[in-house]
Amino acid sequence: MPKKNFVTQKRKTAIEEIVAWKTPRLHQASECYVSLSAFDPSRGKMCLKKFMLGHIKGKRAQRAYGEALIKRLTEKLVQGWNPWVEIVQPLEYTSFDDACGRYEEYLLKMLGEGNMREDTVASYTSRIRILRKWKEKEKINLHYSYQFNKVLVGQFLDYIFIDRNNTIRTRNNYLSWLKTFCKYLVERGYIPNDPTEGYSCVKRNRQLKNRDVIPDDVLIKIKNWAWKHNRHYLLACYILHYLFVRPKEMSYLKIGDFNIKKKTLFLHGLNTKNHNDALLTMPDHVLRLMIDLHIFDSPSNYYLFSHGFAPGPERRSEKSFRDYWHHYIRKNLKMTDRYKFYSLKDTGITNMLRANTDILTVRDQARHSSILITDIYTPKDLQNANDLLLNYKGVL
Repeated sequence: MPKKNFVTQKRKTAIEEIVAWKTPRLHQASECYVSLSAFDPSRGKMCLKKFMLGHIKGKRAQRAYGEALIKRLTEKLVQGWNPWVEIVQPLEYTSFDDACGRYEEYLLKMLGEGNMREDTVASYTSRIRILRKWKEKEKINLHYSYQFNKVLVGQFLDYIFIDRNNTIRTRNNYLSWLKTFCKYLVERGYIPNDPTEGYSCVKRNRQLKNRDVIPDDVLIKIKNWAWKHNRHYLLACYILHYLFVRPKEMSYLKIGDFNIKKKTLFLHGLNTKNHNDALLTMPDHVLRLMIDLHIFDSPSNYYLFSHGFAPGPERRSEKSFRDYWHHYIRKNLKMTDRYKFYSLKDTGITNMLRANTDILTVRDQARHSSILITDIYTPKDLQNANDLLLNYKGVL
C-alpha cells in the first residue's frame, strides 16, 4: 500500500473510532429493515448492522415500528451503547448503577465474613455514594460500566479536590479507594482495563496533625472534672492515655479481655488497626480505678464501655467517646478544639518518652510498626541537659 494511502486509511480509522456511530435509517425497498453503522473495535472500522422488520405485516406498520426502533436505538447510541461490543463483552454493558449496587453488596458480604472492618465498609460505601451523586449532579455520560474510563477518574478526583474544596490527603484517599473499586470492576468483567493506572497520590509536604499535645495543667483539670462527674469516662481516658488503645478498639473491649493477676489487657486482632493480637501492660493506678468501679463484678462477656461508659451487654460506637469529650469535657473546661480526645494518646506517648521510658518499651505498648513512628512523638523542645547522660561513662 502506498505510504499516502496508508496514512489516509489510518487517519480515517481514527476518525471513525471517534465518531463511533451514525444515525440509524429505515429501509423499505426489496427488504424492510433498520440499519446503523457503528465502530467495531475488533475489526477496526465502521460496520453495518441490520435489524430486519420483515416479520411485521404492512408497510404502514413497518414504518411506524421502524421509526420507534430508530428512536430507541438512537437513545442507546447517545448513551454509549455499541452493538458490536455488546456481543463480545456483554458484562461491560451492565448498568453502572447496577455494578455499583453489586459492589456495595460485596462490601457487606466481606464485612459479614469478617474480612473487612466496619469503618472501612462505611467509608467505601460513602465514597461510592458520592461518586453516584456526582454522576447525577453533573449529568455525566456514564450509563454503562465500560464508560468509566481514565478521563472520568480524573474529572471525579478534580471534583473531590477542587469543587468540594478538600485537602490533598482526601484526594489521595479517594484515589486509593478508586484503585480498589476499579480492581473489583476489572476482575468481574465490568470494565476492560484499570482506568486508575497512571494516577498516583500527590506528594504532600509534611503537615502537623490538627491536634496538640495536652499540657500537664490541663490534664489535671480533665482528671478532676471526670473524677467528679463520670469516673467510667475517666477510665476511658486512662486506657487511651496509658495503654494507647484507640477509640475504635476501646469500643470492642470486654471484661474478659483483662487479666487482674497478670495486670494485662489482651486485644483481639479482629478489632485492632493492624489486625494483630496484642498484650498490653496495665498500670497499677488504672487497674485500681477499675476495681474501685467494680468493673470485674460484671459478666466477662459484657462490653467495658456500654451506656454511660459503664459495663453492659451493648457495644457503643467509638463516636460516643468523641461526643462526650466535645459536649462535656471541652465545653465545661473551655478548652481549645486543638485538644481532642485522641490527643490523650499522643500526650501519653510523648510524656512517657519525656519520663525517660526506653523507646522500645513505648514502641511495644503503642504497637508501632517501627521505632521511627515512635520517634515522631519524642519531645523536640528539650532545653536542659539530660541527667541520665551527665553521669554516663562507657568503657572507652
